[in-house]
Amino acid sequence: MGARGATISQVISPASIVIADAGARHVLTLDGTPVLYCGLNAFTAWASPFVGQSISSDSDAGITVDVQSRAVGLRELLIHNGWLQPARLDDDAQAAIAERRGGWACAPITAMFQAMHTSIDPKVLAGVALNESAFNGRPWPWTLNVAGQSFFFRTRTDAYEAIETLLAARRYDFDVGLMQINWHYHASRFASPWDALAPATNIRIAEDILNENYSKTHSVAKAIEYYHSANPAPGQAYLAQFARHLTQIEAGP
Repeated sequence: MGARGATISQVISPASIVIADAGARHVLTLDGTPVLYCGLNAFTAWASPFVGQSISSDSDAGITVDVQSRAVGLRELLIHNGWLQPARLDDDAQAAIAERRGGWACAPITAMFQAMHTSIDPKVLAGVALNESAFNGRPWPWTLNVAGQSFFFRTRTDAYEAIETLLAARRYDFDVGLMQINWHYHASRFASPWDALAPATNIRIAEDILNENYSKTHSVAKAIEYYHSANPAPGQAYLAQFARHLTQIEAGP
């Protein structure tokens, strides 16, 4: 595998690639689950430029392909571009899911929460996320709300740099990430501001808060209200907005 002259002969799926090497062909199987919410044709169209391309082998990256004159691991490339879901969701995989790259672009809104291995019903978390960080109809991970004003950033790094600027100015009255966790009250739950932006971490902390609210109130509705505010008026308005989002989610695309 990866000997001089080996090429990609055919792309069957994100996890199955046919390699031609020294006159023989064999199937390379990549670890992970194909992400085909947009259909197999969408993936094969994206992957078509790689057919016929030479491959190499790297002890760390495995099979590599050339991307803009740089050797990139084939599996890494598929994960980054949203066509392969690894068993362990590292930062790049989480970003691909949350940014809806590749096959994730056509996924139902609950798919992200299912992929993050959540304990609360994904529909509930998706409804809360739509309340908190909706951008063009979908929750957006690189989001801050500062004293009531929302800011949507293109990348995690951009959002992180904004947080660092706020903290340097001794500003703590802001909410972070997909689930808009308040930094003033919950900073101790995170390892760092960078960690707070990680979609899986942000969702997990939101779950903890919702579960804690439920333990106190023994009411799902109250747990959701208190996620926003323990004051009746804003809490009830928040719950009503959540209910509208839940109806949309249950109705499907």
